[in-house]
Amino acid sequence: MSKIELKKNIFWVGAIDWNVRNFHGYTYSTKRGTTYNAYLVLDDKIALVDTVMASFAEDLIKNIEAITDPLKIDYVIVNHVEDDHTGALPKILDIAKNAQVVCTKKCQEGLFRHYYKNWNFKIVKTGDSIFLGNKTLNFIETPMIHWPDSMFTYIPEDNLLLSNDAFGQHIASSERFDDEIDGCVLMEESEKYYANILIPLSFIISAKLSEIIKSGIKVDMIAPSHGIIWRNNPAQIIKAYSGWSSGLPLKKDILIVYETMWGATAKMASAMSAAIVDEGLKVKIYDINLGDHTEIIKDILNAKCLLIGSSTHDNHMLPNIAGFLGLIKGLKLKGRKAAAFGSYGWSGESAGHIEKLLAESGLKIINAPLTVKYVPSSQDIESCKDFGRRIAKEIISEE
Repeated sequence: MSKIELKKNIFWVGAIDWNVRNFHGYTYSTKRGTTYNAYLVLDDKIALVDTVMASFAEDLIKNIEAITDPLKIDYVIVNHVEDDHTGALPKILDIAKNAQVVCTKKCQEGLFRHYYKNWNFKIVKTGDSIFLGNKTLNFIETPMIHWPDSMFTYIPEDNLLLSNDAFGQHIASSERFDDEIDGCVLMEESEKYYANILIPLSFIISAKLSEIIKSGIKVDMIAPSHGIIWRNNPAQIIKAYSGWSSGLPLKKDILIVYETMWGATAKMASAMSAAIVDEGLKVKIYDINLGDHTEIIKDILNAKCLLIGSSTHDNHMLPNIAGFLGLIKGLKLKGRKAAAFGSYGWSGESAGHIEKLLAESGLKIINAPLTVKYVPSSQDIESCKDFGRRIAKEIISEE
């Protein structure tokens, strides 16, 4: 691979994972793969910013060797302790034996609990700097974006922000920069990344963005730890994060997610959807067993209202919709409304249980649960349409 230079004497030395299809366990589907971005800064002193997954350590070492001898690395900056950024750290430090590990105090604690090594640490906090000769590394603590140990590294001479897990996406690509890739794909994956990883932390992100903007630092390139580097238009992703981090839905879309046993609940969802569209709102429907959870969570960013349905099974909702509602609770949503629906044979508890979980997740319930016994009749279908219409009109009527 040819050398990839971001700025003069600053190189991408990471790895491309073409085949990964699940991330963070199985909580995030990565249909486009991902990258583990690491950056090498050449100066009088040499710094490596972040590493890669352990299984890609040889790729990292090879990319460094194409530029300089890894033995010469003076500092390894660890912006975040998670395995996808530090897995190759032990191998790097076996080679660069004199390198200092630069990180926050929380990161040092996390690294020890991951690797049980007493490396040569240099602990930094916001306002601290390391001068390499011609370039300076400034450190900005970013706790809970998205772990307690996280920080950014900023190089003021180049207006370059090395942002670790902020502003990233899961895209495996031979292209490295935003002006080399389809912009729609880039923003779709950025939106998905924010929704699935960062949305519960929106308040913290909003405050940190304001702090950075008020500090007056200039940023003309953002290099995250996953995916594409924002070389051409970093303002685009900063603006997007400013909107997403409000925590509020940016549109008035309605999202319908259901689980069905014999198809009755699916018929209810379809009837509701038709009525909502007739009222002029956009709607998306997902069968939880066929839809991708990662895509569904992404669509929540633009959803003003969630309609969640399930058949009743063993006096409860079906298991996959129950698991999905667990994910919803963890998102800490605000400014959104919800209602429940479902079919049943004799007991019919599912819709009530769904409503309870939605309320506990911070969503405002705007309609009593709608239930249908066995298979929807033509009259039941009309009731489902009325349900959809009422909800659509309430959403439309809001300022």
